[in-house]
Amino acid sequence: MRSKNNNFCFNAFSQSELSIYHTTREGEKRIGDTILSMSDASNAKFIILGISESIGPLANRGNEGAENAFESFLPSFLSMQDFNHGCACIGNVTWIGADKELILLRDYVSELDEFVLTILVKYVHLQQIPIVIGGGHNNALPLIRWANLKNGKIDVLNFDAHADCREMEGRHSGNSFSYAISEMLIDKYHVFGLHKAYLNSFSHQFLIDNAAVVTFYENYLDGKGTLSSDIDDLISKRRKDSVFGIEIDLDCIADMPSSAISPSGWDFDEIRRSLRKLAHSNLKIAYLNLTEAAPISDLEKKKVGKALAYLVRDFIEM
Repeated sequence: MRSKNNNFCFNAFSQSELSIYHTTREGEKRIGDTILSMSDASNAKFIILGISESIGPLANRGNEGAENAFESFLPSFLSMQDFNHGCACIGNVTWIGADKELILLRDYVSELDEFVLTILVKYVHLQQIPIVIGGGHNNALPLIRWANLKNGKIDVLNFDAHADCREMEGRHSGNSFSYAISEMLIDKYHVFGLHKAYLNSFSHQFLIDNAAVVTFYENYLDGKGTLSSDIDDLISKRRKDSVFGIEIDLDCIADMPSSAISPSGWDFDEIRRSLRKLAHSNLKIAYLNLTEAAPISDLEKKKVGKALAYLVRDFIEM
């Protein structure tokens, strides 16, 4: 299956294709032994979709590497010990274009928006929960558009060093939420852990004008609250009928190989604890998006693969 202008391809996984990423071990039952493929996905509660592209970050004047996240994740996840996961992995979206000129990249991102939404509509029932792995934060927009088909406006909680509310100058990884808010797809935008040093004046004003709920990482450093208490506050004050999209940009984690890697940020286990708390709460969650991981070296791919696998297992298990 290809996108409108043939710049992207969706490879739907069969059981035999999933087995390529999985090694069995005598005496053990692993996730790879029981995970469902596309043919049985209608029986699953959670639907994993890979997106292997870095055109969104490149169109935002960022770095490559996000195209490697999903294939780093899959063998790590499939080798974990089996549990009652109710999970299917339906396939992977890849960029098959060639031209990386900035103005064309932004056109490609718009093409990808449309393609990802088409895949979600076709293969993910609205009662299922998609888990998107890899690619840039540009892929939040089609996820939010998909969630609106069932729920109308949703709330979004984004763990991120950056607001991704840049100007709507053409699509890229830095403006998914400004587009989504302007399209009236988001009721309340919560972004936790912003780094003040990277919040430009347009994004700052946009957040104020749209009454976003913002916490700054510097406030956590200064002891003015904790992430755990802010999550408790969000859960306790949610509207009864609210539905949340959960976004975790891996650049919020210190030293995690990501499109905007930083020495400053949460440690990985703090994000694990936060996701487990959200998944265990009575929030209604529409989707989980694990984005912007950008491993290049073999060591980075192992680190990212395991990190993403832990997060997916935490979310499903809770």
